[in-house]
Amino acid sequence: MLKTAIPVLHVSSSTAGEAFYCTKLGFRVESVYRPTEAQDPCYMSLVRDGATLHLSSFRDDGVPGSLVYLVVDDVDGLHRELLGRDVPIDLSPTDQSWGNREMYVRDSDRNKIAFVCPRRD
Repeated sequence: MLKTAIPVLHVSSSTAGEAFYCTKLGFRVESVYRPTEAQDPCYMSLVRDGATLHLSSFRDDGVPGSLVYLVVDDVDGLHRELLGRDVPIDLSPTDQSWGNREMYVRDSDRNKIAFVCPRRD
């Protein structure tokens, strides 16, 4: 039985990735693996509420410019929170024709994070 999926996003810099996802998006680091004392390559696990993301700067882990959907309770409330943290918003909360209200942000590696809430019309 399938339980959950954990997306792995490729980042070119673990320091920049951690700063964006933790400082700007409100995640916290759960674990970090570095095979040497250098900052990169690095593999880290991040969590916020019930969501887990993994970031990797290892060469063969993922590709920059990927997309992940994160289901949220309140896209508009999250939008206000992220604006207060000066997060650049690619797409402000928008009602989509397929039934979701969605907001998009991108990290410095052009990974798109779509925050999604099913509309309750």
